[in-house]
Amino acid sequence: MGFLDKFSGPLLSILRIVSALLFIAHGTTKLFGFPATEMFAVAPEPMTLMWIGGVLEAVGGALLLIGLFTRPVAFVLSGMMAVAYWMFHAPASTYPVQNGGDASILFCFVFLYIAAAGGGPWSADSIVFRKKG
Repeated sequence: MGFLDKFSGPLLSILRIVSALLFIAHGTTKLFGFPATEMFAVAPEPMTLMWIGGVLEAVGGALLLIGLFTRPVAFVLSGMMAVAYWMFHAPASTYPVQNGGDASILFCFVFLYIAAAGGGPWSADSIVFRKKG
C-alpha cells in the first residue's frame, strides 16, 4: 500500500476536521438549539452534565477543528465520550445499535487515535509547535 503513504498526513487532518465539525454540531444543538432537534428543544441548565458536555463538544470541537492543542483536547474528548456511553447509553441496552451509543463509541476511538497521532499537517499545532532546526 506504499502508494497511499503520501496521503496519510492529509487524511489524518481531514479525519480530525470532519470529526470536529460533527462534534461541534452536537454541542451547538445542546447549547443553542442549532441545528434544532426534538431531544434538545430546551437547552440544558448551566452547570449540569448535559450543559458541560455541550460546552466540551463546542469548545473542544472548535479546538480540534483548527488543530490547536490537538492531543490533549482529543484525549479529554475521548474520555468524555467513554463516560457518555457508559452513563447515558449502555444502561438502556447492551447493544450500541439499540441504545443509540454507536456515535459515542466511534467518537471515543477516533479521538483516542487523534490523541496518539496528532492533528496532521493541516493543523495549528503543526505551525505553532513547529520544531526549529
